[in-house]
Amino acid sequence: MIHILLVEDQLLVRQGLKLMIEQDEQMTVVAEAGNGKEAVELYEKHIVDVVLMDIRMPEMNGLEATKLLKKQYPNAIILILTTFEDDEYVMEALKLGAAGFLLKTADARKLRESIQTAYEGGIMIDATVAAKVVPKLFSKNKMQVQLDPSLTSREISILKLVGEGKNNQEIADALFLSIGTVKNNITHMLQKLYLRDRTQLAIYAIKSGLCE
Repeated sequence: MIHILLVEDQLLVRQGLKLMIEQDEQMTVVAEAGNGKEAVELYEKHIVDVVLMDIRMPEMNGLEATKLLKKQYPNAIILILTTFEDDEYVMEALKLGAAGFLLKTADARKLRESIQTAYEGGIMIDATVAAKVVPKLFSKNKMQVQLDPSLTSREISILKLVGEGKNNQEIADALFLSIGTVKNNITHMLQKLYLRDRTQLAIYAIKSGLCE
């Protein structure tokens, strides 16, 4: 069962999202918040696997709440939800360690798939936004980063798949490895590269040119 904290300031939208999510019997909304401040407080009181976080909210917006949650709970899985196709929001959300970015215009199936992907360790970016984000990753830094020479061939193979948004199970299946081996390699890469989380690792993979 995937336990979800739903953060959205508009009650009708929140109720609609909850209905769509809970059409999947393996997903349940354990708590609801109307702003970022409430989200942080509720996260501390509930067992939460995935946070579905709106961007624009009163008192504390989604980016501020994401920053605070990731600082206090580095392993928190936060999927950003918004109606605004603003690539600057996407860039900031990724820098903060969000597990993905989903537009509110997505249908119920896409919403549930995105939650499942984030829960399984994948990076989820809506296709309409990804086309704008990836070029910006390069334009912010005209020179691509060079792969760290201490990375092993296995780590590079895993890194490429992380950059493509694959979760641990998909990586394990693709490379004929155990999930434990994949997790251990990802942990070692984060330490080698002085990166905070999987999202930063994915950005590193893209900037290094591993992902076309």
